[in-house]
Parts: sequence; structure tokens; C-alpha cells
Amino acid sequence: MRSLIVKTLPLATLLVLLPACQRADAPGTAKASTTATAKSVAASAPEAKFAFAEVGIDELQARMGRGELTSHALTQAYLDRIAAIDDAGPRLNAVIEINAAALKEADARDAERKAGRVRGPLHGVPILLKDNIDATPMANSAGSLALASHHPRTDAFVVARLRDAGAVILGKTNLSEWANFRSSRSISGWSARGGQTLNPYALDRSPCGSSSGSGAAVAASLAAAAIGTETDGSIVCPSSVAGLVGIKPTVGLVSRSGIIPISHSQDTPGPMARSVADAATLLSAMVGRDDADAATAESTGRAIFDYHARLNTDGLRGARIGVLRKAMGFHPATDAALQRSLDAMRQAGAEIVDVELPTAGQWNDAEMDVLLYEFKHGVNAYLARSGAPVNSLAGLIEYNRGNTKTEMPFFAQELFERAQAKGTLDEMAYIDARSKAKRLAGAEGLEAVLAASTLDAIVAPATAPAWLIDPVNGDHFLGEGYGAAAVAGTPSITVPMGDYFGLPMGIVFMGSAWSEPRLIELAYAFEQKTKARKAPQFLATAPIGPTKG
Repeated sequence: MRSLIVKTLPLATLLVLLPACQRADAPGTAKASTTATAKSVAASAPEAKFAFAEVGIDELQARMGRGELTSHALTQAYLDRIAAIDDAGPRLNAVIEINAAALKEADARDAERKAGRVRGPLHGVPILLKDNIDATPMANSAGSLALASHHPRTDAFVVARLRDAGAVILGKTNLSEWANFRSSRSISGWSARGGQTLNPYALDRSPCGSSSGSGAAVAASLAAAAIGTETDGSIVCPSSVAGLVGIKPTVGLVSRSGIIPISHSQDTPGPMARSVADAATLLSAMVGRDDADAATAESTGRAIFDYHARLNTDGLRGARIGVLRKAMGFHPATDAALQRSLDAMRQAGAEIVDVELPTAGQWNDAEMDVLLYEFKHGVNAYLARSGAPVNSLAGLIEYNRGNTKTEMPFFAQELFERAQAKGTLDEMAYIDARSKAKRLAGAEGLEAVLAASTLDAIVAPATAPAWLIDPVNGDHFLGEGYGAAAVAGTPSITVPMGDYFGLPMGIVFMGSAWSEPRLIELAYAFEQKTKARKAPQFLATAPIGPTKG
């Protein structure tokens, strides 16, 4: 009954619920500084033909290689697209800030190509970044007004890798403020700085969090691909509800330095794209050892630098796939879609084995303790090191208390306050919680089941179809199948598996640590077998009602 409150509100009314200073196109906010060219573009209907809608990175690269396209023209096209349907039209509100130097970066890549230097498959390709990743000259705010003026001096390691690979940084995407770690009643896709991101499949539905802007933007072809970050579901969930491929790598495969943290035990950036091929290309450019992130030392000898080479249409043949039946049951449509997916995998030559995680859910309390301890430690270190205008978690709490109308109109900051009450990382309460969470999710959970049943991967539904945006009650989250991999720090990949009344649903493949090559092989074979992704239609609401028999 409560969900009907928002369902009956027109989209314009829902946007008006956000104070003007919070909407991304309001004066004084990030998007107001968009390039003059992009801002001058007249709004157009989202149904209008966009030359690069659903076009993959391989094809974009091929067109540039043949001289049919320049990076400048491609970048301008995406800027125009953002102006037409993100700032205007359906107003997705997915992009929080445009990189003022994007066209200059594109021109530099075009000049290199003309001179015979092509850095790789991302050369000249525009990419968006989640707004918790340092990237000059833009702000890095985690969606908070407290950090709206925070301009890091250097790029995050992963951004430097992308730029070295030739990618053009198009801008930053909105997110669930503080990556959904300020309140247990937060609204996915909402931040005080960026406002509410909408789901391009049905504008009144949640884009899920916390990489909500990255998911909505890529689904709507506002960029070739984007980078999200995940602690527990923040790549997988928004990818699932936006019909995308999202890769949550093994913790340590991709550096976290220069990224506003929650947990050094679980945080990782990862690619979000419209195909497995695009996600694999992006991941290849992101990996690399970083002395500023000790976890990446473990990737030496395990990381590979061409995940695209693992694309294999026959990758499911002979595979043993475990299915978590107990991760089902939270929505009948996802159960039906997963069963169809299992049938497709059998037809492709895979053996399907029912499995159980004997420790499922037993790590939840320990995980929360770990996140609270590590958030306090990590965010204090990041704020101090980066010269942010607020330099501690205690300072952020006070800022929010002094700006409740703009920062806390819908939900509070109880997770901030709980984290602030925690002690240091040498306390036994933290050490025991971290050991317990890792053991129950990993060594005695996911990793144990994979080994005992000699499985290539374990699959489950990623999450339910997108729920209605509800500023009154917060998210109506029904369930998920990805939690074990998130807490264990092992990789997972979500791939579209169908839709329900036009709302996408994803399947998640989970593997042992450093098994990204095999997971990509499986995910690609599944994608090519099912071809379940559909482009969004920017409907005001999902077309729910009687169907013709």
C-alpha cells in the first residue's frame, strides 16, 4: 500500500520534491557548468534516433580507425545526448558534472591517431566515472554538498590507467550519497548534490544504488561505458535493473587509491557496460599494481591485461554451474527468468548443479561491524590526505546537522553516527568481526562450495525488478543473490537475463578469487546465447496491466 504513494505522483511532482539547489540543472550546481555547446542544444525526444545508441566500443574503435569518426565528434555527440535527455527531456539526472576538458582530451587523442599512435581499444572513447573517484579537473563529492567544492589535485590510480589507455573522461555520474552508507533508510540514486537519478526503463522506478548514475547513463547511451564502485551490490544491483553487464572484480585486482572509501576489505571499482565485450575491454585497462593500495600486490601474476581475449561463444560447454536455489523466492519473475537461464545454459553444454551456502547470511552482523570500523578509518584518511574542505567524519556529521534542509530532507545519518562511535582498527572487536565475515562468506562459504563441487561458477538472480522510488519510506529492496562474493572479496559478473513488464533482470555469476577470465568466458557465452538486453524506452511508468491473450 505504501508504494502507491509514489506511484500515483506524476514524475514532475517527484522532481519538485527535491529542493531546487539539489537538482543537477539548478544554478550553482555541478551541471550548471556544462560546456556552452552542450547546454545550448535544444531538448529532443529520447525516441529520436541517436547515432551511437547501443553501439559498442569495438565498433566505435573500428569507425575511428577507418576515419569515419573522430573522438571529438563522438564526445560532442555524447555531450549533446546528455543535454537532450539527462538535463532535459526525461531528465534522467544521471550525470552530475561534465569534464570541461573533455573535448580537449578528445582532440589530443585525435591528434595522436593522426600521428599513428593508437594507445589501445579505448583510444578516444568517452567514459563516465562515479562521483566518488578522483579525476581532475572535476569535483569529487560522494554526492555530498559538504564536498561540492572538493577538487582533488591528482587522478585516482584507476583514472590514470584509463587515461593512459586513451579513454576520454566525459564526466562524473550521480550516486546514492556516500555510496548508500549514510543511512539505512537512504534512497537509491539520491544525493544532496545531484538530486534523484531516474531509471531509463521506467522513470518512476529505482535505478538501484549506489552506482545508480553510472547504470542509468550507460543504459541510456550517455557514454560508451562507465566506472562504478562496489562494497556490497553497488555495481551488480544498478547493472541488473538497467539491463547492463557489471563486473565486480576480486578485491585487489583494481586499485582503490583516490576513491572515497567505505571498506578496504570489500571496496572495488569495476566496469559497467552494455555488453560483456565492452566490460572486458574496460577491465583490461583498469587493472594494475599500485603501491598506494597494498591489496593490489596480490594481483601480481594473477591479473591479465586482455580480458577481451577470453570472449568465447562456446564458453559454457563442459562448464559446471552451481545454482543457489535458496537465493531465489523473493520475486516470481526473477525465479522464472533464472529457470529459463539455466535451461539456456544446459542447451549450451553446461551441467547445472544445485548447491547451498551453509553459512548464508551468518556473516551479516560481522560485515556491518567491519564496514562501520573501516568507513571511519578510511574516510578520515581520505579527507585528510586529499585536502578536502571537511577533513573528518566528525566534521561531516556536524556539517549535515547544520544543513538538514538540504542534506537530510528525507533520511538521516545514523550510519555515520554509528561509525563515528567505533574505535580503531587494532581493537579485537574489529579484528574478530573481519575474520568472521571473511571466513563465513569466503573460506567456509562461497570458496568452499566452489571447491567441494568442482564448480566453474555459482549463479543466482542478482535482484528483483526495479521498485518504485519512494522518498517517504526509502528503498523497497526485496532481495539479492550476490552478497557472498561481496563480503568474500571474490569476483562476480551480472548479465541481463530477461525483463518483467519492461523492467530488466540480471543473473549474477560468482567465482573464486582471481577467476575473472573464466567468469567473463561464461558470461559472454550466456549473453550470446540469450541476447536478453533491450534498450530503454524512457517510459513514465512500467506498462503494467492486463495483456491480450
